[in-house]
Amino acid sequence: MRFNIKKLAIVQAPPIFLNLELTKEKVCNFIHEASRKGADLVMFPEAYLPGYPSWVWRLKPGGDMGMSKDFHRILVDNSIDLTKNQLSEIQGTAKKCNLTVAIGYHEINGEASGATLYNSYAIIGPDGNILNNHRKLIPTNPERMVWGWGDARGLNVVDTPAGKIGTLLCWENYMPLSRYALYAQGVEVYLAPTWDCGESWIGTLKHIAREGGCFVAGCSTAIQCKDIPEDVPYKKEVFPDPEDWLSNGDAVLFQPFGGAIAGPMTKEKGILYSEYDLKEVINGRRSLDVAGHYSRPDIFELTINRKQMDLVKFT
Repeated sequence: MRFNIKKLAIVQAPPIFLNLELTKEKVCNFIHEASRKGADLVMFPEAYLPGYPSWVWRLKPGGDMGMSKDFHRILVDNSIDLTKNQLSEIQGTAKKCNLTVAIGYHEINGEASGATLYNSYAIIGPDGNILNNHRKLIPTNPERMVWGWGDARGLNVVDTPAGKIGTLLCWENYMPLSRYALYAQGVEVYLAPTWDCGESWIGTLKHIAREGGCFVAGCSTAIQCKDIPEDVPYKKEVFPDPEDWLSNGDAVLFQPFGGAIAGPMTKEKGILYSEYDLKEVINGRRSLDVAGHYSRPDIFELTINRKQMDLVKFT
């Protein structure tokens, strides 16, 4: 039946690096474009607003402290505080286009000190409301100099017209218990936005599609050094070769318990489109349902603490 068939748009074009307002405009333009192509769900990469902090992999560990501080100050000034409704433009565009938007961004902890950043990912429904906001649980390697640790409040699967959607960011997808938390909530469309790319990462997504019996969509930001704006400090020192690819993109969609049905789109900047049929989730889990007939709750038990990790309790 056609109501099971949905259309996904995976965006892997460069943002306007370290410029939040211009990147928001670009995001809204992509949403409109995807809407014109009939998309039900638009997916953006990890940390897309205002761009992944790729300098952490290029500066000397423990050195280049002056550069790191300058980059960080600019990043904080171009990050999002949800307590100030700073995703409203994108929420409004999602509502106007009547589709679901999934987007990664740098989030300021406006509920506390207002100075720590999180690697966050928001699911925005076609009514314009934020259905889920997930903060990355563990930043990877040098990312720990940029982002704090998230908690499990966002470890949710949400029901949307595009299917039951859950997300884990980058190497969170190597955490078996995090994956299982999504499987146990009936995830149908598993989003794995990342900065990673290449054969081994694509193999990970294929494994998750088989393990979880769900559609798995992955993407990074396809970006070259020449896409970094000229006004970004230290561009010549940190991003010297214009043709160097910081990430290949590799947008891809895997079907449940099967192979890729779109992509990977490698070293291309644009949007990858694909239809997907939600009834294939049932077919994929017929022989292997790790959160159903293939589970052993009499032996294994998983407890997830979804409490907000408050620093202070006022009475």
